[in-house]
Amino acid sequence: HQCNEDIALMRTIPGMTIINPADDVEAKAAVRAALEFEGPVYMRFGRLAVPVFNDKDTYKFELGKGAIVRDGSDVTVIACGIMVHKALEAANLLEERLISVRVVDMYSIKPIDRELIVKCAKETGAIVCAEEHNIHGGLGSAVSEVLAYEGCGVPTEFVGIQDTFTESAPYKELLAKYGVDADGVIEGIEKVLDRK
Repeated sequence: HQCNEDIALMRTIPGMTIINPADDVEAKAAVRAALEFEGPVYMRFGRLAVPVFNDKDTYKFELGKGAIVRDGSDVTVIACGIMVHKALEAANLLEERLISVRVVDMYSIKPIDRELIVKCAKETGAIVCAEEHNIHGGLGSAVSEVLAYEGCGVPTEFVGIQDTFTESAPYKELLAKYGVDADGVIEGIEKVLDRK
């Protein structure tokens, strides 16, 4: 019942739109956008309740876009779904060590915000992709394809399920076991900064 390969599978379907919202406000806006969209849409929702960081009165959802939810200059974490919150937690912890982390909420995985990915690569010089998904074929793969196609090769690290089947347990314990939590994001940031 735990599918960590769904985004990879859906990305291979021509014309498929893939959305992975990060909070309640974004999820509601995404559902409205999917209803108005002509074509197939796959929406991925996590199990765990997450804090709301988007303002319901001002939030604007746009297919094919992502959003910088925290600015930083040393590294960019591009995340989707629950991992946006984990990335924000990691960024707050690393601020104490004077590491400046930009966090991008990449809620639209297909189409993906190529312009934003290139901008972040050029401005911070290092990318960490964080997803609650297999490291093969998901958000990290989509971001890497953009970086390769656009000739923006920068050190890149993947935080996600390490090509294995997962098991059943309380959700928070599973996130920690498989390294898809704030500590996992911090580890990914440290690795990529060592290569920068």
